[in-house]
Amino acid sequence: MKFLKAEWRKLAIINYEVNPEILLKYLPNGTEIDFYKGKCYVSLVGFMFLNTKLLGLPIPFHRNFEEVNLRFYVRKKEGKEWKRGVVFIKEIVPKYALSIIANWVYKENYKTRKMKNEMHYSGNHLIVKYFWKEEHWNSIQINAESKAQKMENDSEFEFITEHYWGFTKRGNKTSEYEVCHPKWEWYMVKNHQLEVDFKKVYGKDFECLDHQKPISVMLAEGSEIEVRMKKYLLEK
Repeated sequence: MKFLKAEWRKLAIINYEVNPEILLKYLPNGTEIDFYKGKCYVSLVGFMFLNTKLLGLPIPFHRNFEEVNLRFYVRKKEGKEWKRGVVFIKEIVPKYALSIIANWVYKENYKTRKMKNEMHYSGNHLIVKYFWKEEHWNSIQINAESKAQKMENDSEFEFITEHYWGFTKRGNKTSEYEVCHPKWEWYMVKNHQLEVDFKKVYGKDFECLDHQKPISVMLAEGSEIEVRMKKYLLEK
């Protein structure tokens, strides 16, 4: 059943390599960490949610908004196939109703904060900025070329963006939901700026990110997406 339909656009993706041990307590039962060339990634992702519909209906004043999330990558064996997905540490949105619905339906860790964005095009130059406020404003800014490029097979960008499942842990319970979208195009990043207090926003487990540089920075165009209702998996 299609629960949500929307567009995810201009995804600013900041990737870090971390010790996988810090993620184990967040790992849902039945899944394992998905590595890229032996590296364990967490990603800070800011993007626009546009033309949002829940169960086919637009919600007044809740159609277009920002989201920023911190996530890591997992996989789950089903028969002979692997389902590749993500686990969210925290998802930040600017509307209380969004947090309430998402936390209730998907049992995700959504929080409501003041947010804003800026988009600037100038010739072959594109600037994307996302802001969210804890005690102080945090921000992501990416400066990129304005011409989108096709995804390359077996690339780091493919690994980061081609995880089509969301896995949720609540105690010993695990659930999954599917996110459907086509392959995304990407923009060549020229430079970026970050003003993020990871310890304040995401807790002590992720304080390490305050003291290290990203392993890579990406900007994806995004697309229309569909999110299907969650399914309960297992309980130990």
